[in-house]
Amino acid sequence: MTATTACPGCGAPLAWVAQYSQWWCAKEQKYYPPGQAPTAAAPAQTAAPARAAAPATAQAVPSLWTLNFYRIRKKVLALTGQYWIENQAGNQLAYSKQKLLRLKEDIRVYTDESMTRELFQIRQTQILDIWGTFAIVDSGTNAILGYIRRRALTSSFIADEWEMRDPYNNLVGEIKESTGRGLARKYLPGGGLIPEKLTMTLGGQPIATINQQFKIIGDIWEIQCLNVPATFDRRVFLGGVLLMGMVERARK
Repeated sequence: MTATTACPGCGAPLAWVAQYSQWWCAKEQKYYPPGQAPTAAAPAQTAAPARAAAPATAQAVPSLWTLNFYRIRKKVLALTGQYWIENQAGNQLAYSKQKLLRLKEDIRVYTDESMTRELFQIRQTQILDIWGTFAIVDSGTNAILGYIRRRALTSSFIADEWEMRDPYNNLVGEIKESTGRGLARKYLPGGGLIPEKLTMTLGGQPIATINQQFKIIGDIWEIQCLNVPATFDRRVFLGGVLLMGMVERARK
């Protein structure tokens, strides 16, 4: 992407992000819709050199990631993990395919199965931190949106628990399964067939529920947002649910 016009807020150069059809101000770490920037032709997206991701501050979240319902569906009988993100009507919003052989999980989420337009990434932060901490990164700007961290000991032996962290790695929320349900799923005969039900909180307040639909093969996760702040990018917890599906399948 190439900067072609000035930011209406600070005057710094704006960059056009083709994935979201919005302008990005690197100085303010904020998106601007086309109508808020001076009239200019949107530039064609060009390849950019690889760079380390940097934290993003509060910004206008692209409309695709402000819905109140998402469904994550795993492709049945696929050699590698393949997932679709859908809206409530079943329309496909995004697609992800897990790599077969990897030292670190580097999960890319695209607009569709052609995998030509990348929306966001889920990056494992350390090779030895298996199913540990992952950065959720905006592909167009390389800005870190937040982190997801699995509480490995609790999740392995009691009930699934994940931490949601802000771009500066501060704990801001949790995704948790009830202890009783977690123990039943792990230790009762046939417990593996019990679907997961989790609650997502921010600052201790419930903001969403995650319900796994019963399936012998394949997985369907439905996410109902109850009171998610407008500034909270839902890609953070969508990345977490994708990771849950991959962990669950690896465990089975």
